[in-house]
Amino acid sequence: MEMRESMKKLKESVGVVMRKDIFSIDLFGKKSRGQEVEFIYYAPEAKKVCLSGKFNDWNTQSLAMKKSKDGYWKLSIKLPSGWYEYKYFVDGAWAQDMSGEHKIPNSFGTYNNVVGVE
Repeated sequence: MEMRESMKKLKESVGVVMRKDIFSIDLFGKKSRGQEVEFIYYAPEAKKVCLSGKFNDWNTQSLAMKKSKDGYWKLSIKLPSGWYEYKYFVDGAWAQDMSGEHKIPNSFGTYNNVVGVE
């Protein structure tokens, strides 16, 4: 029960939304278990935003996000259960999700955000 509550708090705080009713990119095949996760990043002036993390080997181009009229960039992906570090790659530079309180230090002296999937 404690882990479930911890994951719920983590999900609510890092700028991601767990949903089942949205289009997603399934990174691990049709038979994988897990949840669709919607990543949201606010950058109204940005030209290009990509999601990068452990789930795509930190590839800075493979998961391009789509910009809405209100300046939010969004992307939904299906992830198996587990914990994932991630960052955004905004106009060629790394950016952290500042709305997320759950982050861990990385080897470059900055922080990665973390999302948990049940």
